[in-house]
Amino acid sequence: MDIIPAIDLRGGKCVRLLQGDYGREQVFGDDPVEMAKHWESEGASRLHVVDLDGAREGEPRNLDTVAAIVTSVKIPVELGGGLRTIQSAKWALRIGIERVIVGTAALNHQVAEEMVEGLGAEKIAAGIDARGGQVAVRGWLETTQIKAVDLARELVRLGYRHIVYTDITSDGMLRGPNLPAMREMVEAVPEAQVVASGGVTTAEDIEALKEAGVAGAIIGMALYTGKLTVRQALEAAC
Repeated sequence: MDIIPAIDLRGGKCVRLLQGDYGREQVFGDDPVEMAKHWESEGASRLHVVDLDGAREGEPRNLDTVAAIVTSVKIPVELGGGLRTIQSAKWALRIGIERVIVGTAALNHQVAEEMVEGLGAEKIAAGIDARGGQVAVRGWLETTQIKAVDLARELVRLGYRHIVYTDITSDGMLRGPNLPAMREMVEAVPEAQVVASGGVTTAEDIEALKEAGVAGAIIGMALYTGKLTVRQALEAAC
């Protein structure tokens, strides 16, 4: 089970949002590159980078910072936020991103299919963000009537094999993950690897997610506030 620290970028800084609310932002560092090196030194197996400005505006915005992170570490880096065309996704791969995460664009059947066929199943993940089980898009600013598990099943049918599933209500709240939702997603798409995001706070949360069958856990606020260390998370994931 992968332990994946999150680096959320806004205005070139490392931030965390509470429940995806851009008005409830906490800044945890002015140097994302140093933060990436820190998580690597702690033993992280990969990094999860989100361009929050890009997610909100529809195209990547923190390009130089992302490129600097990739060149500063040896572990794989995945990127989401504003990657809504195959051109922007290919740009990310060219600078060394190991896997691109497609969120809003995944709702467009034609674009979703073009992405997975053009990039390959191992180079792309579907980022499914949900509020109350319903898919949220455009930087979590809009909630649709589409069920997260239904979207996942459709994307797996198109060839997706990696899903990053975020429970927005749990995200940044340090109250534990939404285990029923994660279990439901794992059971809905047994052909795919599901990575859980949102609410991971303790080693017990990691153990519970492992039992639920997820392939990895993205951790943000708990690491930044010191409630959980990468070492503790890795031990729980073994």
